[in-house]
Amino acid sequence: MRRFLRHLVAAAGLLLAFTSNGSAAEPKHRLVIQVDQNDRSTMDFALTNATDVIGYYRGMNQAVVVEIMACGPGLHMLREDTSPVKERIKRIREKASPSKIQFSACNNTKLDMEKKEGHPLQMLPGTTVVPLGVVRLMELQEQGWSYVRP
Repeated sequence: MRRFLRHLVAAAGLLLAFTSNGSAAEPKHRLVIQVDQNDRSTMDFALTNATDVIGYYRGMNQAVVVEIMACGPGLHMLREDTSPVKERIKRIREKASPSKIQFSACNNTKLDMEKKEGHPLQMLPGTTVVPLGVVRLMELQEQGWSYVRP
């Protein structure tokens, strides 16, 4: 009987390990928001969407990860020199915990802007530069992330 119980406990442990979705490390709720316009109202709307989603799940005591991915003309959202929403982004980052908000910038767009403007671009602190924005969006959706474009 004792041997049977040991096997049963071991099997239950394996089952738990293989069925766990790792919710502590990877929240069930994941949203990527694309910003591809150099338009203050679009940027503000994306940030409002992000904070609304974070607030909604915070009220349900659930974690969420939101990523705002900027590409094309929308890259201005995450540029240190041209972002009309950089102070708002700073405040949102400070308030987001325990949920997580990430900002990513398309390197393809960044390189194109640097070439046209003749100088390196500085992104807002904490911005992750990804090789190609459209590939980032595609890969996140393939991983089950929800997608919104305001």
